[in-house]
Amino acid sequence: MAYYVKFWMIICCISLLEIQYLIICGLITTQRYEDQPYRTAYHFQPPKNWMNDPNGPMIYKGTYHLFYQYNPTGAVPGNIVWAHSTSKDLINWTPHPPALSRDTPHDVNGCWSGSATLLPSGEPILVYTGVNTENQQVQNLAIPKNPSDPNLIDWIKPQYNPVIAPTQQNMINATSFRDPTTAWLGRDGLWRLIVGNKIGQNGRMLMFMSRDFVHWFQSKNPLYSRRDTGMWECPDLYPVSTGGEGGAETSAVGRGVKHVLKASMNDGFFDTYAIGSYDDGKDVFVPERGSLRLDSRMRYDHGKFYASKTFFDGSVKRRVLWGWINESTDAATDISKGWSGLQAIPRKIWLHKSGKQLVQWPVKEIEKLREGRVIFPTKELKGGSVLEISGVTASQADVEISFEIPTLEKAEEMDTSLTDPQAICSYGAGKGGVGPFGLLVLASKDLQEYTAVYFRVFRAKTRYVVIMCSDQSRSSLSLDYDKPTYGAFVDVDPVKEKLSLRTLIDHSIVECFGGDGKACITARVYPSVAIDGGAHLFAFNNGTYDIKISKLAAWSMKAAQIN
Repeated sequence: MAYYVKFWMIICCISLLEIQYLIICGLITTQRYEDQPYRTAYHFQPPKNWMNDPNGPMIYKGTYHLFYQYNPTGAVPGNIVWAHSTSKDLINWTPHPPALSRDTPHDVNGCWSGSATLLPSGEPILVYTGVNTENQQVQNLAIPKNPSDPNLIDWIKPQYNPVIAPTQQNMINATSFRDPTTAWLGRDGLWRLIVGNKIGQNGRMLMFMSRDFVHWFQSKNPLYSRRDTGMWECPDLYPVSTGGEGGAETSAVGRGVKHVLKASMNDGFFDTYAIGSYDDGKDVFVPERGSLRLDSRMRYDHGKFYASKTFFDGSVKRRVLWGWINESTDAATDISKGWSGLQAIPRKIWLHKSGKQLVQWPVKEIEKLREGRVIFPTKELKGGSVLEISGVTASQADVEISFEIPTLEKAEEMDTSLTDPQAICSYGAGKGGVGPFGLLVLASKDLQEYTAVYFRVFRAKTRYVVIMCSDQSRSSLSLDYDKPTYGAFVDVDPVKEKLSLRTLIDHSIVECFGGDGKACITARVYPSVAIDGGAHLFAFNNGTYDIKISKLAAWSMKAAQIN
């Protein structure tokens, strides 16, 4: 997983001075990780120190760029800069010196989150939140020093920064005014972007407009706001096609598209979204499904997933979603291991054909890391049974499994007072009617330690309800950390459809995609026994009734070249 300095000198063709700088910043290392069982093999993370939000992901001249919040001095928040890596495939990454550092009065206390926009000329521009000398949050620009360089190593901060700042006239809370979106070009020739904000406990998305990307003025009304929702961080507004899985360019409006408005809810630490219409004449968003509330069920991910950001990948006409996955361990543990945080596998995201929700799936490029496929024939999984899935590296795997339910006649009645799937999942993976059935991942041989990912099916009057759970309560025998149980409703009819589950396992992260990507749950776990070769993988059925495994394929995953 670690790569030597010589490797970078030869492969990346960068100077010794640049290498020394990258080592100082902790963005490459000469250390090996045999003593780091929780470092991932194919998820993006720097060699050491703190990372959080993905910033300004984009594709430029055939090269993918990921900027991200990074503390070059330690494994806890603080001293935030924009670290920068590039890739040709979204999987293998080359680090570069930080793109933005805290070196002007407008960002001396932090280069916080922001976005990238591609101008009509094709050149990129960064808009980001800087924390100035008075600890006010202001919005700044950065432009590439050499636009002909596909790696965009050097960036210039214009002298006219900040371009958007809180004033007494615009009545903006200067300590809750951050995370500008990718800008889009309106049909009236004006650029628009939104910035997250709150007044009191009311979340707001403030819109700003410009003809030249330098001089910005505020719209009379917020794009959208809602009472008692707290600060809306890392907002995102983007179009989705109503006619298939293809992505839509960020400025698209009109027939054939809906719009998604997303906020990272600072008070609940999750990402929620609404589907609706963006009225580009009145500059307002009108939700049709979902709303940005603290009790919203419409979430990108029902586990650990925050501060996400999408971009339009014009090379293959798709929209790609990045998200930060934080640790479940405490700061002392993070400091002892020397790092904290990673990025979820980038996901393709699109509007389901029903128009009711978004669908997510790992980008296809991740399949290049698959090796040693194991296929199981159709098999009956009897109630109360466990089946080991051998032949794969269970600590570093990609698993696809589908279930058929022969009979639903004796499905348990759902307690109608329980409307929160997480509350239902909190009862655990013990014996039930139709389910729980699914996978035990990062499990010890004797099943004293495991993370359970599973479905349960309930009867609710004249229909059936499918719930997907991720239960970390037995994920570690010794390490003490937050071990929640996550849950999500899956919009699948078990009478007519199979229940599918794809699970990406990577040492200390488990990403699950249920119902072909209709529900996603990400968990962080830190096993004490099920580490590397000590990890096992099982299918299980703790229900009373037998379940049919109609598909089971598993792959070991090669390590990506990341640091």
